[in-house]
Amino acid sequence: MVAGERALHEDDVDASPFVTFQRWYDDAVAHGALQPDAMIVATASPDARPSARAVLLRGVDDRGFCFFTNFESRKGRELGANPRAAIVLHWPEVLRQVRATGRVERVAAGEAEAYWQSRPRPSRVSAWASEQSAPIRSRAALESRADEMAERFGEDGDVPLPEFWGGYRVIPDDVEFWQHRDDRLHDRLVYVRSGDGSWSLERLQP
Repeated sequence: MVAGERALHEDDVDASPFVTFQRWYDDAVAHGALQPDAMIVATASPDARPSARAVLLRGVDDRGFCFFTNFESRKGRELGANPRAAIVLHWPEVLRQVRATGRVERVAAGEAEAYWQSRPRPSRVSAWASEQSAPIRSRAALESRADEMAERFGEDGDVPLPEFWGGYRVIPDDVEFWQHRDDRLHDRLVYVRSGDGSWSLERLQP
């Protein structure tokens, strides 16, 4: 189900971009978004070579947007060298998208542990088995590594959080809300963070 055209006015949004984001996320869920937490994360190497991939948004509050991954993956290495990122969430069911850019920091160990324990056991085993972004000769070899890890930890044994795995938080400098309009004069409102941490709101041309 696709929501019909809706206008986006300055009076429609909260003073906080995170409150507005939660409203939009909930609206996407209510309209049957297939995977509302799918989020594109774009990073860049120190020599400015960009890369982007889809991850899952795994938490948002007034500190920023969180996702979890292998620190030794391509995005992990790039964030280690250049800790800035851009993110995009697109919800075609409601003809909306949210974009943000900002610096990135690792989440606290306790947050990473809590999320790790919430993951299904096979997902935790897979995280141990995969040297994310590194080449491997075949699917069979990858599955063999997963079998070895499952045996290592036992059927009911604990699968601990690896040192090479955890979370990142994107702390935005700006958050843009984009609303489709049929006449192509799309609505774009962007929150911009000032030096004292407060937010101002601007309208951008489509």
